[in-house]
Amino acid sequence: MAAGRGEFFRNLMEGLLRQPAKQAPEIRQPNRGRGRPRPGGRFASQGRGFSGHRRNERQNKVATRSSGSGTEASYHPSCPGQPKNGSQIKSPPWKLNLLETLPSEILLKILSYLDPSSLFCVSHVSRLLHRLSNDDVLWQRIYVSEFGSRTWKPKTSDKCVVVEDTAEMEDCSASRWKKLYFKSMAGHEMNKWRKDLRDISPYTGLPRQTEWVLRNLNVSWELTLCDCWGRERMLEQRKAHFFESSVIVHWSGGIDLKFHHISTIQLHGVRKEPQRSHKTRKPKWRSLILELDTEPPYLYLGKDRLMKLMLLQPGVIVGIWRGKNQVAFIMISLHFHKLVEKSLLGSPACPYSESVGLSRVVDSDPELGLHGYTLHFVLHNTGTEIMSGHFQQLFCRKGQIRRGLVELRVIRRTSLSQHRSLSGNIKLPWKGEELEGAVENCCIMSLTLLDEFQKPFWCVSTPIHITMAKRTVSFDYSGHDFQMLYRNPDGEVKMLLVWLEEQKQFFLIGLTVCVPVAKVNKRFNREY
Repeated sequence: MAAGRGEFFRNLMEGLLRQPAKQAPEIRQPNRGRGRPRPGGRFASQGRGFSGHRRNERQNKVATRSSGSGTEASYHPSCPGQPKNGSQIKSPPWKLNLLETLPSEILLKILSYLDPSSLFCVSHVSRLLHRLSNDDVLWQRIYVSEFGSRTWKPKTSDKCVVVEDTAEMEDCSASRWKKLYFKSMAGHEMNKWRKDLRDISPYTGLPRQTEWVLRNLNVSWELTLCDCWGRERMLEQRKAHFFESSVIVHWSGGIDLKFHHISTIQLHGVRKEPQRSHKTRKPKWRSLILELDTEPPYLYLGKDRLMKLMLLQPGVIVGIWRGKNQVAFIMISLHFHKLVEKSLLGSPACPYSESVGLSRVVDSDPELGLHGYTLHFVLHNTGTEIMSGHFQQLFCRKGQIRRGLVELRVIRRTSLSQHRSLSGNIKLPWKGEELEGAVENCCIMSLTLLDEFQKPFWCVSTPIHITMAKRTVSFDYSGHDFQMLYRNPDGEVKMLLVWLEEQKQFFLIGLTVCVPVAKVNKRFNREY
């Protein structure tokens, strides 16, 4: 059946592209005079001399008067692209829209072979395809084939709103089965895993079963790379490393692109249905999570003998072979907050949008939104956990709001009891198709900040690297001073480190988390 369908489309395109046969040139009777006939049946004596010139002028004037267009058109021999006798210029066949030449019945037949995901994408191509891809009969068949029953009935006339405009009436009555399909599909899928995500961990403020739900639903992540010539490469994930509040996804092999040739990067969540048979195999639904334009400036993370790491916000690591500028692998760190919804409930073109409402406002609290924060903080790489901490009752006074930021001091330099040692070396392992290595002084930071009502306020998982401190950060340790900085429109993180040569390890002696005061005002309806 697939071969017959392909033959049908092939013959259809050949018929559309086939040009009509040219008419045979009209053979005129030769005039008096000598000369051999020229191409087109004209003799050498035709159109020559004064009489021929006057005859051509009279013919042009008569044709102009008889056109009846209201605008006089004259032909100038010096303009080769101008039509004779005021005729219109015909567009070449390669500039014609072939879809508009087909009847709607044939286009609907072609669209009936598409799956819902492809049909949704086609609706964004043109107005014609948008109208046809929202056909109610088309989506009714899709709904019946998926759910097996026609549970929806049209509303009666007394319940419908009277619309005077014809266009509004068409929009009101069109694609009702499409809306019902997506609504039923979302509800049907969400009921399977919504119960499993209700169990919230008081330690992280996130659902306990996020990893189990992702694995049980067979969710994976695909990467789409678009180069500067418009060509796309789709990569399936090579490996995923799960942690307590984040996952690191790794792609390698088959990239074959230089770093400066990549224009955009798209990340889609994909749920792979179990393949029972070839006849019942369904196309996989792709949910857009991230779309990133690879424009400079880039953030340099680090390098080793073979690899150089570049950071593209937010949380995208690109490994480049040194000396070749060839992309070896791509790693993306994803936070668990709403990751299941982002991976399943978005569309191929639009990501899942989270509805954020106002927190419960307590009018008697004059400093609501400035206290009661809880932080879950983890430093890790692809294989090991370097540091993990849970900090409660974080606050900021009104007078401490500076540069439009609310500063939450998690670990203070003057409090030696709060200082933490970092286990192992801070490095980020990488692995290509055949080689592997590790880049020193960089890792992954996963941060979950909860508000006073234990709701996620700021969640981020991103690579971070160590740099030398510009000044001495502590006089209590005899070692080298370093720092780790992260800045984003949603917040800032600053860590102060000391390297102890004798112990061969880092000590975290300062940790400050800053969030924009505008974000606090919007969340708690305040005006700080």
